[in-house]
Amino acid sequence: QVQLVESGGGAVMAGESLRLACVAHGGVDAIDRINAVGWYRQAPGDQRVLVAGISPGGLLQYEDSGKDRFTISRLNNRNIIYLQMNDLKVEDTSVYYCNVGNQRGSSLPGRYWGRGIQVNVSS
Repeated sequence: QVQLVESGGGAVMAGESLRLACVAHGGVDAIDRINAVGWYRQAPGDQRVLVAGISPGGLLQYEDSGKDRFTISRLNNRNIIYLQMNDLKVEDTSVYYCNVGNQRGSSLPGRYWGRGIQVNVSS
C-alpha cells in the first residue's frame, strides 16, 4: 500500500509561483516499485484532468495550458514528486491531486491518490 501526502499549496497572486510536493509513504517494496507518477487537478463541478505526469519508461506528459509553465519531477526517482508551477493564472485555481502507480505495465492514472491540496490564484 502507498499513502500520498501533498503539501505546498495555498493562495497566491497571478504571476507568482508554487511548488507542490507529494511524499509517498509505504513499505519499501511498494515504494521501490513506483513506476508512474502524476499530478491532476479538479475544480468544483469539473472533471479531474492530468496536469503533468511521468509514465513507465519515462515518457513525460503535460496538459497544453501548463506545458510551458509547469514541471514535474521525482526526487532521485524515489518517494517525493514535485510539481513546479510558474506564472500562475487565475484559471489554475483548483484542487491538485498527486497520483502514483506501482504495477508493472501500468499507466496513468495509477492506483493511489492523495487527498488533494488547494491552490487559489487571484488577480
